[in-house]
Amino acid sequence: MTEPIESQWKYIEIMKTFTPKAPAKDDRKWYLVDATDKVVGRLATEIAVVLRGKNKPNFTPHLDMGDYVIVINAEKIRLTGNKEDQKEYIHHTGYLGHLRKKSFKKVQELNPKRILDEAVSGMIPHNRLKKFVLDKLKIYAGSEHPHSGQNPIKLNI
Repeated sequence: MTEPIESQWKYIEIMKTFTPKAPAKDDRKWYLVDATDKVVGRLATEIAVVLRGKNKPNFTPHLDMGDYVIVINAEKIRLTGNKEDQKEYIHHTGYLGHLRKKSFKKVQELNPKRILDEAVSGMIPHNRLKKFVLDKLKIYAGSEHPHSGQNPIKLNI
C-alpha cells in the first residue's frame, strides 16, 4: 500500500524566483563617451548595452535597468568603407510621394546627433521600454555638456 500524496510532498523544498526591482532614478550611474574617430555601429552597440543594463549581473529584460550615457564630439564620428558616400538617411513626411533622402555628409553637417541617435535606436528592442531607455541617452555635437554635476564616469570604448 502506498502512502498518501500529502506525505510525499513534505520533503520537497520550494524554490523562489528572484526578480529584481528597477533601480530608482538616483541610483543610476552616468557614463561619458567621447565619439572622436569612433565607428558608428561599434560605438552604438556598446552604448546600447549600457543603456539597457546588459552589463549588470542583475539584468532583467522587462525592466529598465540601464544607466545614463553622455556622448560628446558626435560630429567627429566616422563610417567604414564607402558608406560616407553611399549611406542615406530616409524620412517620410506622411504625404504621398514625400519620401525625403539625405546623404550621410549632409546629415553630418546639419544634425550630427541624428546619426548616432538612429544607430543606437535601431539596436534597442522595439517595445514599450524603448522610449524610456532612449531618454537616458544624451548626445552633444561638441565637447561641452551640461551634465558635469552628475560626475560622469569616463567609459572607454
